[in-house]
Formats: sequence, structure tokens, C-alpha cells
Amino acid sequence: MAEESILGSSKLVAFAPTTDATKARTFYEDVLGLRLVADEKPFALVFDANGTMLRVTTVHELNPHPFTVLGWHVEAIESTVKKLTAAGVEFQRYPGLNDSDPLGIWTAPSGARIAWFHDPDSNVLSLTQF
Repeated sequence: MAEESILGSSKLVAFAPTTDATKARTFYEDVLGLRLVADEKPFALVFDANGTMLRVTTVHELNPHPFTVLGWHVEAIESTVKKLTAAGVEFQRYPGLNDSDPLGIWTAPSGARIAWFHDPDSNVLSLTQF
């Protein structure tokens, strides 16, 4: 008999750091379209990311990681990339991965299509179409 899941039925809370809550709020709310749930000055901005709580936490210093910290599963990656590009988002290109695709989308060996971009704090975010 399988053991009972400890956290399998609990909701996930996602976190992203920011050094500038004003820029982060504009980006996550106005550019990405997430609904602001609470502005807990000076600690965090709380967004509803389609049922997942995203806490954009204010930090004094930030050395962004070179890997994805938040990602979204999208149904139509090309149109999503085009909409975000029109909103001022610049997609990242990585030599040998997505540098030859006109939209900066990489096709993984699994068939998943992925595009990466930064938030105002240079956190790496991604879109994935499975």
C-alpha cells in the first residue's frame, strides 16, 4: 500500500526576488497580466498566477541565477512570444539552442518548445509549450 502523500495535495507557493518592488509590480501586473492580490509593503507583492500564489519578495541584494526560476505552460508559444515582445519583453538567445529561431524558441529533444526572458531583476523566466 502506498504511503499517504505529505505535500501532494497542498497548494504550491512560488517565490521570486526583487530589489525594486515598483518595477516588479509593473512587470508582473501590467506586462504579464497577473492579478495583484496584496501589496505587503515592504516585504512582498502577492500575485495570483492562475491559482498559484506568487510572492515577489523584496530583497536588499540580488545575484540572479543563470537558470529558470519561474515558468509558464502555454498552449500557443509563438503567439505568446509575439504578444510579450510587443509589450516590450526581450527574449533571450542562447548559442546552440535557440539562436537561429526568429522568435528565440528552442525545441527540446522531448518536443517541448521553450523561450526564455528576464523580469526587471534579471530573473530567468520561461514559456513552455508541451
